[in-house]
Amino acid sequence: MSNQPGTGTKPSRSVLFGAAFLMATSAIGPGFLTQTSKFTAQYGAPLIMIIVLAILMDITAQSNIWSIVGVSGMRAQDVANKIIPGLGVVLAVLVAIGGLAFNVGNVGGVALGFNAMLGLNEKVGAVIAGCLGIIIFVNKNAKTIMDKVATILAGVILITVLVVAVVSQPPLGEVASSLTKLNEIPSMFVALTTLLGGSCGGYIAFSGAHRLLDAGISGPENVGHIRKSVIQGVCTSGTVRILLFLAVLGTCTIGATWNAANADAIIAASNPAAEAFRLAAGNLGYRLFGLCLFSAGVSSVVGAAFTSVSFLKTLHPFIGKYERQFVVGFIAFSTLMMVIVGNAAQLLIIAGAFNGLILPVSLGVMLLASRNKKIVGDYKHPIWLTVLGCIVVAVSLYSGVKAVPGILKLFG
Repeated sequence: MSNQPGTGTKPSRSVLFGAAFLMATSAIGPGFLTQTSKFTAQYGAPLIMIIVLAILMDITAQSNIWSIVGVSGMRAQDVANKIIPGLGVVLAVLVAIGGLAFNVGNVGGVALGFNAMLGLNEKVGAVIAGCLGIIIFVNKNAKTIMDKVATILAGVILITVLVVAVVSQPPLGEVASSLTKLNEIPSMFVALTTLLGGSCGGYIAFSGAHRLLDAGISGPENVGHIRKSVIQGVCTSGTVRILLFLAVLGTCTIGATWNAANADAIIAASNPAAEAFRLAAGNLGYRLFGLCLFSAGVSSVVGAAFTSVSFLKTLHPFIGKYERQFVVGFIAFSTLMMVIVGNAAQLLIIAGAFNGLILPVSLGVMLLASRNKKIVGDYKHPIWLTVLGCIVVAVSLYSGVKAVPGILKLFG
């Protein structure tokens, strides 16, 4: 059911769930799995502090962004243009570039999932991945299908990671005690920037908000429903992040002893998460990972393409008129790049870091908009949410700047 702003009609629960899971499954892509696995093997139990911090910053950032987009009834790039003419174009281009980088890796992630499940050649798998994404968008009910696919795949990913987390028997006592080792946070700024980028940076923070706009859910009267949708989405992605961290940590420890051989094998692997699942649960674990990566990849291909084009379509009426065709073209180009370039795992780390650097810009724009009556009218954005948003901008900007030398090494 579609709801127009100002009607007061209760939004469809399926659309709210769909938007939440579109955002969550956009976040829980191959990059999410790769980043979390590699950093867990690199930093061990203390990474839990960065994960918890990233989840709290994620909730704060997206609650601010979704609220302003929803209340204004405008896409993020249009909001930005209202603040400074031309700023929306810059934001749209940055988000589209980050979305494209991630989507190339997402297609590669589906290919790696096929390879783990069925032993299929990766280039063949990449082509099939692209075709699956295109099939969803060629259908005239594409957005309804997208909501249902996102919800189902989120459940598949959650169950799969939970099984491996239980099998790997992580040292929960060590994880709990690591929450107090705050002095280790500065050494993990690259991880914080990358994990933030992978969960709410770039296009991801806007995927659900723009989906709700397309469903006609906007206006101050719906802001409560919009924020609940944010909480559902972030709790889903955050739960999977913690379970994946525990699964990989359990793989890297035997009892209370750090298993350096397993950790090094995960860090050095072309597909770190696959190696972690294989070490934790043998061949079955590897097949399960294939299913998980396939599910994460397909949903992320759809989410990245939809949201990236949703940013571009208001830049010119031609893009808006042929939105579906542009989404199909975006997926096709991502598939071609993956077949030519390859090396999905490295690209996904870089894309996450790049999207992490975009976050303070996009969130900062939304916070400025929250005080602009031309954008939000008489709506009063909560002071506490604004203050927390400013803290996230400051922390993400500081960690992003500190992480730049480490990010540049990723290109080496």
